[in-house]
Amino acid sequence: MIAPALNMKRRDPVLIGLWISLALVALVWLTPVVFITFTALKSEAEIFSTAAFSVPSAIEWSNFGVAWIKGNFSQTFFNSTVITLVKVPLGLLISAMAAYALAQIKLGWNKALLLFVLFGAMLPFQVMLAPLFNLVNSLDLIDTYPGVILPYLAFGVPYQVFILHSFFRAVPKELTEAALIDGATHFTIFRRIFLPVSLPVLAALLILDFVSTWNEFAMALVLLQDKNMWTLPLGLMSFQGQFSSNYGELNAAIVMTVLPATLVYLIFQRYFVSGLTSGAVKG
Repeated sequence: MIAPALNMKRRDPVLIGLWISLALVALVWLTPVVFITFTALKSEAEIFSTAAFSVPSAIEWSNFGVAWIKGNFSQTFFNSTVITLVKVPLGLLISAMAAYALAQIKLGWNKALLLFVLFGAMLPFQVMLAPLFNLVNSLDLIDTYPGVILPYLAFGVPYQVFILHSFFRAVPKELTEAALIDGATHFTIFRRIFLPVSLPVLAALLILDFVSTWNEFAMALVLLQDKNMWTLPLGLMSFQGQFSSNYGELNAAIVMTVLPATLVYLIFQRYFVSGLTSGAVKG
């Protein structure tokens, strides 16, 4: 009984150091969030007359309404919503089916196919922007939803396949073989066995994919030239260029832009760590 007690005492300084480090990291990340939120809730007069991190004396909700109208965020919000709600579920479905096929269906070229898919995750999309624009333009898809969604899928699916493939490999193949003997098809096995057990991993990937798609800027800037097709990051860039001196409205626009992704993370965050751990460690 003495040895465990001594070990606990020896670990205490380490744990305290870890908690202090965690608190400092959290403080660094929360500082700009607090600054932006407080500034968005202040009037212009209060912004220049009070300290940056002072609590607003009177909440200026009108900043959000004015920014929403001035920045035409109703249109950019709609565009981002359409693109994200189509791309994220579709990408997860394609990735899950591809990962299942590579992990559970015996083919002579499984490893080669997996390496080919993973090669897509190794290419930085920045070097592909020029040829990607030429390809999308040749298909007459510039300033269209498919013209953005398809490239997003192409660059998002490989990473998801890598995570899901590691998870699906951990499922015993005897389970799949037994179901096939009983007359089940691969689609039935995928739908009734693999999808339910992979929900934590899918939830974690949904968070990552939603945030990356919602906040994507460079590819949308190249492929969406019509202002009526702009997504929220492009609308925020334009708003910042036009109304950079209106700090309350500008910070209100920033809050409105990041709020949906924050809400999605808060809803699914309990699956985040467990899901990614399962996908990365199993198999």
